[in-house]
Order: sequence, then C-alpha cells, then structure tokens
Amino acid sequence: MSSLRISEIFVSLQGESRSIGFPTVFIRLTGCPLRCHYCDTPYAFQGGEQITLGEIVERVAASHVHHVCVTGGEPLAQKGVLALLGLLCDKGYEVSLETSGAIDVSDVDRRVIKVMDLKTPASGEMEKNLYENISFLTPQDQVKFVICNREDYQWAKEIVLHHDLPACCEILFSPSFSQQPPAELAQWIIDDHLPVRFQMQLHKILWGEAEGR
Repeated sequence: MSSLRISEIFVSLQGESRSIGFPTVFIRLTGCPLRCHYCDTPYAFQGGEQITLGEIVERVAASHVHHVCVTGGEPLAQKGVLALLGLLCDKGYEVSLETSGAIDVSDVDRRVIKVMDLKTPASGEMEKNLYENISFLTPQDQVKFVICNREDYQWAKEIVLHHDLPACCEILFSPSFSQQPPAELAQWIIDDHLPVRFQMQLHKILWGEAEGR
C-alpha cells in the first residue's frame, strides 16, 4: 500500500473553519512549495515519517473522533493524499482539507470539505494563487483569507466581490495572529457590510503558538 510523509498526527479542537471547536484528528503532511511570511508550521517543511495509508487510517480510528482534518504544509504537494482522502470518506469521517489554493483541487474527492487559503499580498505568496480552483468549489467548501493589514483587507474584499465568492461557498476572514488587531478587522467588515465570516484561531487563543495544536 502507498504511503505519505507525515509530520504529525494528533487530536485537538478544530481552531478555525466551519467545524471550529469540534474534537478533530489532524493529519499534518510534510512539505510545502510556499513560504508565507506568517507561516506557523515551518517545522512541517521537511522531515516527517513515511507512513502507509493503512496505518494512518488505523491511527485515525484509534482516536474515536468523527472529524478529520488533512493539513500541512501543503497536503496536495503529495499526490498520494488524494487516495487517503477517499479512504477516510469511505470510512464515514467528516473530512476537511486545508490547502493553499496554489495547487489544482479538481481531483479532490467531492465528499471532502475544501478549506482553501487564498494568499494575500502580505503573505508574500499572492502570485501563487490558482484562481481556476474557484470553479471547483461547492457550497460545503470555504475560502479563507489571512489578513495582516488594511492593504490585505482591501485586496481580499476586491477578490471576494470580483469573483462573487459568496455565491460559491462560505468566506472566512481571519486576522493574522499578533499582526492584525482582531477588533479592527471586525469593524472593517461591519462597516463594509461584507458577506464574510470573521473568525479567530481558537487554538491560539487557548494554547498560544504551541506546535501540535
């Protein structure tokens, strides 16, 4: 059976997205072609352990948790992740995929909830955004923008309106931890009547920037 290079598998509360607060098994894949300035998981860029898909599914089953989040790094950088996503869906888990949006999502199992992070100017990786991915989004999916400053907010607002993203799926605006004051971002959204969901990273509120959360 094929395998994937994994940085860690752990159980925590989902800190963002629509399933925020639910106990969740996180499967963090190693490797990422992006280098966002605000990245909070640089330890996942390299290293990790080669683990078979069967063993990954066994470890998920041992957690006795219904929600599974496949994340990174950039999970789609390892092609074998598509098979893992299908296996997890077949087992009846609610599966979400956290992806940068810089890699084609067209082959992702339609049962998977895609949480696609479009990169803002302050990320340093805006040019990597693959806007063709928007056509593969469904109402169960989410597009996330990490907002670092007012320029990021203005840019994200224009992208939301230009691509009519609310007609595709739910839109999430999240302040970059320790960079963008949350209340300020919330007020911008209110003032502009923007049809997006404001969210903060619950795991960082609870545990700070500790790894494995």
